[in-house]
Amino acid sequence: MVEAEKKITFPDVDNIYLAADRLRGVAVHTPLQENLNLSDKYGATIFLKREDLQVVRSYKIRGAYNKMASLPAEALAKGVVCASAGNHAQGLAYACRKMAVKGIIFMPTTTPNQKVKQVKLFGKEFVEVVLTGDTYDDAYNAAMEYVNAHDSTFVHPFDDLQVMEGQGTVGLEIFKDSNFKIDYLLMAIGGGGLASGVSTVFRQLSPRTKLIGVEPLGSPSMKVSIDEGHIIALDEIDKFVDGAAVKRPGNTTFEICRQNLDRVILIPEGKVCTTILQLYNEDAIVAEPAGALTIAALDFLKDEIKGKNVVCLVSGGNNDITRTEEIKERSLLYEGLKHYFIIRFPQRAGAMREFLDGVLGETDDITLFEYSKKTNRERGPALVGIELKYKADFEPLLKRMQDAKIQFEYLNDKPDLFEFLI
Repeated sequence: MVEAEKKITFPDVDNIYLAADRLRGVAVHTPLQENLNLSDKYGATIFLKREDLQVVRSYKIRGAYNKMASLPAEALAKGVVCASAGNHAQGLAYACRKMAVKGIIFMPTTTPNQKVKQVKLFGKEFVEVVLTGDTYDDAYNAAMEYVNAHDSTFVHPFDDLQVMEGQGTVGLEIFKDSNFKIDYLLMAIGGGGLASGVSTVFRQLSPRTKLIGVEPLGSPSMKVSIDEGHIIALDEIDKFVDGAAVKRPGNTTFEICRQNLDRVILIPEGKVCTTILQLYNEDAIVAEPAGALTIAALDFLKDEIKGKNVVCLVSGGNNDITRTEEIKERSLLYEGLKHYFIIRFPQRAGAMREFLDGVLGETDDITLFEYSKKTNRERGPALVGIELKYKADFEPLLKRMQDAKIQFEYLNDKPDLFEFLI
């Protein structure tokens, strides 16, 4: 006998209104702001929903608090548990402190110390952080063992009805604050909790709005699953956009996103990095990689959004300052401004000077040079990084190297070797 499929319960708009009542005085009603720079750039009216200005610098407090506030007193007395290395942990920690409920948060031992400190700061004495294992899966398994042993409540980061309804309050605020027709609404997708809650609101209150989910190119679990018609668990993902890097969407969030979203688009991680830097330099907005996803997506929609009203949901601003150099590097690589070579220089005096004078362009800059002289060899290999002022300078640089009969190997298009060396 074939077992019947488990019925999926979808979020309810009435419950999202109730969640908004619960969150009053806990979560901030974040602003919906027109961004003039982006509006001018795309010939559209671009609004940013600034969840990076939320009390824990991301929307995650909404779902965590709503879930906890929905629990009976006897469940709260046994405490709550989550597994997270990011914003969900901070949201739960803050909710525990506000409700004076004991929380156990399992985090991988690889979690940056800054994030661990932030969780403890938000949770104070109400939160205990347990560092275990090397991956999220290790932390999750440890959390579930604890839940089973102590009969505590596990607060899932996305695949939970009350969590989704809490996140859906972002959609209520957008709808309330907009005195105009919203043509496009862009939402980042990791596990799909935010997109599920917000899309539920808009499918009922603004059904003509095009709802676009945005995932990182390196972790496209929701798009792949929707395209295949069933949930796909990815073997490997790029974890750079850590707030949206999920190997497998939730059972419920998959069904909701498949039904509610018009489409899901994928954005290269390098483009996300460029957007992070532009937001900071041009608008003084500190966005984390997942928070910049929707704005990065505008370039890929520029033809169809001209003259339209577009809302980009900036999901968070917990950007670790220690990642700044990596963000710059990824941006330069994506924009075609940073190139790496192994160059085999003749082992004689003046060879390097000839390269600098005859090959390197006036605005080209050597940012990396690693060389050790080899005995009994005519040529010695050097690892060279060159930063260009303009993308168009690359082909002339290659031609000058070829004309000078420079022996070189280009590394940018050799991912395995490139990742090892850089």
